[in-house]
Amino acid sequence: MTPEQSDRFFSQDTTARVLVVDDEPRLASALAALLRGCGYDVTEADGGKHACQLIDTLHFDLALVDLRMPEVDGFAVMAHLTNRQPECGSIVISGESSFTAVSRALRRGALDYIRKPFDPDALLATVKSVVGKQSLLKAHEHIQGRLEKSEALHRYIVNSSPDIVFMLDASGHFCFVNNKIESLLAYKPDELYGQHFRHILDDRDVAKGIYALNAPDVSADNPRTLEIRLKTRGSRRATRHFEITAFPIDSQTWTHNNNLRVDGGGQNACYYGTARDVTERKEAEAFINFQAYHDLLTRLPNRALFKDRLELAIAHASRGNQRLAVMFLDLDRFKIINDTLGHAMGDRLLQAVTHRLERCLRKADTLSRFGGDEFTLLLPAIHGHEDASQIAEKLITTLKAPFRLGEHEVFVGVSIGIAIYPDAGDNMDQLIQNADIAMYNVKARGKDSYRFFSESMSIDSTNRLNLERDLRLALERGELRVFYQPQVCTKTNRIVGLEALVRWQHPERGLLYPGDFLALAEETQLISQLSEQVLDQACRDVGQWIRSGHPELRLAVNLSPLEVEHPRFVETLIDRVNANQFPAGNLEIEITENVIMNDLEQISQKLRELADLGVRIAIDDFGTGYSSLNYLHTLPIHTLKVDQSFVKAIRGGADDACIVNAIIAMAHGLKLEIIAEGVETDKQLEYLRTLGCHQVQGFFYGPAQPAIHISKLLAQTTLSTAIPG
Repeated sequence: MTPEQSDRFFSQDTTARVLVVDDEPRLASALAALLRGCGYDVTEADGGKHACQLIDTLHFDLALVDLRMPEVDGFAVMAHLTNRQPECGSIVISGESSFTAVSRALRRGALDYIRKPFDPDALLATVKSVVGKQSLLKAHEHIQGRLEKSEALHRYIVNSSPDIVFMLDASGHFCFVNNKIESLLAYKPDELYGQHFRHILDDRDVAKGIYALNAPDVSADNPRTLEIRLKTRGSRRATRHFEITAFPIDSQTWTHNNNLRVDGGGQNACYYGTARDVTERKEAEAFINFQAYHDLLTRLPNRALFKDRLELAIAHASRGNQRLAVMFLDLDRFKIINDTLGHAMGDRLLQAVTHRLERCLRKADTLSRFGGDEFTLLLPAIHGHEDASQIAEKLITTLKAPFRLGEHEVFVGVSIGIAIYPDAGDNMDQLIQNADIAMYNVKARGKDSYRFFSESMSIDSTNRLNLERDLRLALERGELRVFYQPQVCTKTNRIVGLEALVRWQHPERGLLYPGDFLALAEETQLISQLSEQVLDQACRDVGQWIRSGHPELRLAVNLSPLEVEHPRFVETLIDRVNANQFPAGNLEIEITENVIMNDLEQISQKLRELADLGVRIAIDDFGTGYSSLNYLHTLPIHTLKVDQSFVKAIRGGADDACIVNAIIAMAHGLKLEIIAEGVETDKQLEYLRTLGCHQVQGFFYGPAQPAIHISKLLAQTTLSTAIPG
């Protein structure tokens, strides 16, 4: 700083304030007048005591002090001045010229010594010189203070930054890093000085980080920005994501403007950068991306991701002349379990099913939850139908074992449709649609199996859509009819029961039988509405015959597994019976063994409730279903119905009818009634009668007939010939 700059700096605050101390008022006044003439702000003190009082109350930049003064001499004044205003300089003006006095004054802090009498010009020159030096000292102290404050501010800003701030030397070693690295990555700045920056890079990003530092186009105006993973101290697995911005430092600028002192050799810094923690943003982006392409319940790919992978697989298969398979999976009986146990249990079941299915797959396969209880499976790079068949069989087998949901043990199956590329379609939509068609074909044929798509299924699918439309209209228009097949006592030849069978009087296709539309009714969830109409009509018809003189007449009705498995099955059935004023003791419901064994615990409870109300339980198609017969001891079963396939085996020899013999013998042992279905000949009837079969039904007595024909038959005492068709 030049003297001119010093003068400007000093004058910005105030004019120099000078204290003149002398016990002779005349000398003090003369000296004060001389200084005022040069522009100084002068205060006079007549003696040392007065000077000390002024020093206690006023601020001074310079004091001119006489040594010899009564009471308080000049040395005491200087001591007091040093104690109260150490920044104030002092000049001694005295007639004392001994070396001791001069030396003592200088030791007390005097900046100069002027002897009396003094030369005015010499005195003014001395004052001006001392004031100038004081100004320079103050300016220096001020600048130094500002520099220290500036450095402290910069250091505070750097260390308080939400980002890591770092400097690297030309080789990539740390020469400065702020304290933020300790809170984010647990490294202390001191332990990183001299370490190469790869020390904190995740191993997967080392090459990426080194390339970014050495990129040729990086400059102060074009910094390098990249996202990279940094390791947390003490764990290679704990990483966080950072957005790095770095650029080279101009060495000349850094050398000449290095006001911020940095540790670890910061003067060698060649790169400056910041690292912003973006872990939460990356995790949020990853979660949003996961939500967009995955099912949150099962963690499986969703429909969108499945289609994307299928598109890629088709493109790859096309280039490599390979095959792939698309499977459409639909869980059997899931809706019943979901309705019975609640959605929470249903969700747990879907998760358990997913876990089992995934264990059957290869790493390259993609299992997706398509929606609800539907799944799709992509099998890339297969050799042919055999590979897909093996996977399908594994999937079916793995789901056969019961699932444990809390206190409940439940069973589900799976129906699988398979479409092979390119045989069943050469694009994504065709493959998914045809796999879906094949799956519905499985549903229509008994479920819990798999089938490959064929062109004939496509035709069936079109017919199915038309038939579904017509069936919905049939329910609205009342086109369903109830026919009755007599159940005849083998001893009396009298009708003891009537099995209600549904027919559909289609306006264009004529009379349709259950095999033509019942499977479709189950698939489309129309079975409940259909059964309701059939049961209402049967209760009205048979109820009228009961009231008109046939009090023991029994009504037998077949029920769909979907109805029986429904959680409100008992309440719904009894409500319909009561609404039609039908006696519950005259009703017999027919269910298959498989329906019972699919969920033995729940079905058993429902059957007991019905039996307590007087409803009879019959096992239909006995011998063709589940192999275990233990349930016959524990359930309220009243009747066994021998399947017609066993009755047809009766040709006159005992060997042909061994199964019928065993069933009838078992029924007698369990004290159950037995009805044989499909009786068509005299030999069959006579053989069954000989075995002690209680009742028969079949074409021997004619096919199922409308109510008007049944009224005439009930009027007969016995049936001796076949009923006219």
